[in-house]
Amino acid sequence: MECTTCGHDYDQAFTVTAADGTRGVFDSFECAIQAMAPRCAHCGTTIIGHGVAVNATMFCCSHCARATTDAAITDSVPARA
Repeated sequence: MECTTCGHDYDQAFTVTAADGTRGVFDSFECAIQAMAPRCAHCGTTIIGHGVAVNATMFCCSHCARATTDAAITDSVPARA
């Protein structure tokens, strides 16, 4: 099967189906991430972890979410005394 991202014809390719029905055939997770992972709405980085969602807009971290929205969020919880 041919990789959606790079075109490599690979006998061990796999298919990824997103929740919205978007599908792709890939020869590696690298190609799958490149094609299907969301991008941060502020800086454009590929979000391969949980990320931060504000009103259905994805951000890579709370810094980017705060820079673009008025969301009062943080990535970490302060240590307890």
